[in-house]
Amino acid sequence: MFGLFKKKEKTPLFTGNYSGLHTDMHSHLLPGIDDGSPDLDTSVQLIKGMMELGYKKFITTPHVYPDLYANTPETIKAAHSSLVQRLKEEQMDVEVKAAAEYFIDDIFPERLEKGEQLLTIHNNRVLVEISFLTPPQDLKETIFKVIMAGYQPIIAHPERYSFYHYKKDIYHRFKDQGCLLQINLLSLLGYYGKAVQENARLIVSEQLVDFIGTDLHHARHLHTMNNNALMAEADAILQSGKLLNPLL
Repeated sequence: MFGLFKKKEKTPLFTGNYSGLHTDMHSHLLPGIDDGSPDLDTSVQLIKGMMELGYKKFITTPHVYPDLYANTPETIKAAHSSLVQRLKEEQMDVEVKAAAEYFIDDIFPERLEKGEQLLTIHNNRVLVEISFLTPPQDLKETIFKVIMAGYQPIIAHPERYSFYHYKKDIYHRFKDQGCLLQINLLSLLGYYGKAVQENARLIVSEQLVDFIGTDLHHARHLHTMNNNALMAEADAILQSGKLLNPLL
């Protein structure tokens, strides 16, 4: 009887940071292996800064891009081990895992054909990106191969590919094919330009977004993230119940 008079539980109030997201699943925090953090000191400072903004867990994703960053599981694991050791020395109680951001080019399908084990975000989910200049002609076929190899592709920052800005149905097509979509946090703020911002918000409004990632490379990104309006917008997206970040 008295249960009838219980107050309805309220949605948690906005915390004024990114703690609701809990996990960042796209960053370049491993030292010295791509265009992100150049050394351990920088990695530690970036992680400290992100923790101050509310993040509790990091799945960092160095580029695997043969022409520029020919990373392998071995180079990634070595950089990850050195970072984890340094964090222990700094007495920083934080979980940092390593995956990768795979560039889809002509060589990428060969990785799948050879049975190469890809470094995943979580379970079978793998982060992939494409060229900012032009899309691969066989992208649909490559995505199919990724799925047939047992992975679920997460398309990194689809809002940033300008050749899709006038083909907005592509975001639905990615989802229909079985992909997940990850937008960059700073895209919502207009950091990469107005058109990118509009497309990020379109992906959100169409309820197509699965992850928000920082894609953090350097201190400038971190400084720009310290924005109350951006925190509130990220929190509003989180309250929609669509984001998977907290489940990682």
